[in-house]
Amino acid sequence: MFGRDDKKKGGDVVGFIGKGMYLEGKLSFDDTVRIDGSFKGEISAAGTLVVGEGGVVEGQVKVGSAIITGEVKGLLEASGKVELQSPGKVFGNIKTPTLIIGEGVIFEGNCVMLKRDAEPEIIDFGTAEGSEIG
Repeated sequence: MFGRDDKKKGGDVVGFIGKGMYLEGKLSFDDTVRIDGSFKGEISAAGTLVVGEGGVVEGQVKVGSAIITGEVKGLLEASGKVELQSPGKVFGNIKTPTLIIGEGVIFEGNCVMLKRDAEPEIIDFGTAEGSEIG
């Protein structure tokens, strides 16, 4: 319309939870969503989650990538990367193939480094039938 290309570009912010807003429930999206308010519940998305300074997310988060300068409490899983920027805080576990932690960030929890676009590989160190050592 009016000479503009109306197609969405990848990475466009398609949703915004502003400062002073509080949402609870399930959230899913394909592009980028920014949270500067509070969200409690489950996030399952192929896109990028941005938690801005002052933003708080509590619950289970599974996204393509995440940029955190606010606070996340719970499981944070990303198939691409997780970037924690100051003054960000994460209280819980992180699962991702790429983790970037900036100076001044608080991270209390465990991190599992995944293979890119894959689930964690479980290795069985038990005795295999027919194998011999020596």
